[in-house]
Amino acid sequence: MDRPAASGDPGSTDSPDSGAVAATYCATLVDEWSLGGVDHAVVCPGSRSTPMATALARHPGILVHVVHDERSAGFMALGLGLESAKPAILLSTSGTAAVHFHAAVVEADLSAVPLIAVTADRPPELHGVFAPQTINQRNLYGDSVRWYCEPGVPDSGGSPWWRDLARDSLTRAQDGIPGPVQLNLAFREPLTGTAGELPGRDEGPDDRRPATVGLPDEDLARLIGLVGGRRGIILAGVRTTMPSGGDQETERQLVLRLAAGLGWPVFADAASGVRVGDPAVVSTFDLLLRNERFASDLQPEVVFRFGGLLTSKVVNAWLISSGAVQVAFDRHGRCPDPDRVLSRSHPVSPAVLAEALIHHDISPAPAGWLADWSDADQRARAALQSGLVGLGEVTEPAAVMDVLAAVPTGGRLVVSSSMPIRDLESFAAPRDQVVVHSNRGANGIDGVTSTAIGVALGSGAPTVLLVGDVAFLHDSAALTGLRNRDVNLVIVVIDNDGGGIFSFLPQAQEMTEGEFELLFGTPHGTDLRFLCAAHGLAPEQVRTRAGLQAALAGALHRRGPRVIIARSDRAANVGVHRRLNEFVAAAVEPRAV
Repeated sequence: MDRPAASGDPGSTDSPDSGAVAATYCATLVDEWSLGGVDHAVVCPGSRSTPMATALARHPGILVHVVHDERSAGFMALGLGLESAKPAILLSTSGTAAVHFHAAVVEADLSAVPLIAVTADRPPELHGVFAPQTINQRNLYGDSVRWYCEPGVPDSGGSPWWRDLARDSLTRAQDGIPGPVQLNLAFREPLTGTAGELPGRDEGPDDRRPATVGLPDEDLARLIGLVGGRRGIILAGVRTTMPSGGDQETERQLVLRLAAGLGWPVFADAASGVRVGDPAVVSTFDLLLRNERFASDLQPEVVFRFGGLLTSKVVNAWLISSGAVQVAFDRHGRCPDPDRVLSRSHPVSPAVLAEALIHHDISPAPAGWLADWSDADQRARAALQSGLVGLGEVTEPAAVMDVLAAVPTGGRLVVSSSMPIRDLESFAAPRDQVVVHSNRGANGIDGVTSTAIGVALGSGAPTVLLVGDVAFLHDSAALTGLRNRDVNLVIVVIDNDGGGIFSFLPQAQEMTEGEFELLFGTPHGTDLRFLCAAHGLAPEQVRTRAGLQAALAGALHRRGPRVIIARSDRAANVGVHRRLNEFVAAAVEPRAV
């Protein structure tokens, strides 16, 4: 079949003016996104994406962050959305470049983080003929996106709908359950051109925000009957409060007022927004419940689960054995139930539920229920301090305590999955006025450093990242150009030369040392100091707790991107955890009368 020739792509029928059309088209989309609240774009270098990259760079309302590696770029955009609750524009060229966004798109989907992935594509005539950098990008991310749109090569005849396309992408990314969308935009050559006058904008009312979902009267009455006078517990997971871009303080206070009124303790995930200094917040719940006598003496009758799951397997097993009635609440209706123990679930925010219940006269739990938990929590906290006395070397439980304590008021802490988030949940004391973020959707360890960079850029606040060495290596591309970014980020790497979390699994005892190290310990042998130095970063390596505390204080004082490598031993780490568990168990043993 003969194809008409043109000076650009083979088979193109566009005139050289098509470059101006594409430029005007992209400038219109960007302008509408900016008017809709978007202020960040993460751009990966490439040719086919030139019209959109140029439009983003030239718009005064958009701050462009150029990232060489697409996977890192995806997670940086995720961090920006995680912090602000607004989507960042994520741009790639055509071909496999777009494939590398997939992990971040999956995390954005499962964590309900808005994101607009713009994947530049080749025009239709270059598909099916093995043209370079041309793959099937249609529905590239499957059902992980809220919306997929492929509007075709821009044509001036479609200009009345260009702003609608931008608004639709914003709406799909933010309304309902927030999440990622994919715009697959095809461009013909020439890829450069001068934007003309932009189409006018409809100045109609902005009605994108959905109404707050309340609790039906019959459900509210049922819950009031369920909780009155009962021993209960509130589990506060991720999504208990809105991200830091929302009214987090108001929501936190509502949840804590509910706990006080019911006389129930709160077991709060570090990223819940509720793990603060409050009489109802119990921070050592994982350690307390490892004492079988304590766990059997304090059995709940009712459990309210807010947002996502806690990381503690001990808590989950205890709740199953307790036979308590468990009811879940989530603002997006995503109530996880892998153990199939929920009696009911409700698609309402915990704050809405709390506000509804605190206006009713509900009998609190029996006298002493909350006091018993609070007393045990105080004894466990003191036991942790005693258990750490004399341990001068870096220990991973002490590291999470010290890192959280070092974050300045109003700062951010980003915590990697695997051991850091578990240690934070188990050992760290409550902390006010610090926002904690973690990629808890898919619980992966990829893209953690890039996520933290996005959080730091989006917040403008001092940010600390706590990450393991394997996760740090997974995202080493995030270090490219980091020293030149205007970001106040301190990266603390717990370096135990491998996968420390696996040392707590049965495999560590059931395999030979050689097998275990090969398959699970996986020592990488990388000297992280040289990796950082290759990127122009001068890391500080510490081996003692006092050294880590001093390094944190110095790095936060000096500002800018900093890396602290805290050396730890995997085998010794297991021993420290066991020692602290024993100290807490002894502290909460029932006292003789």
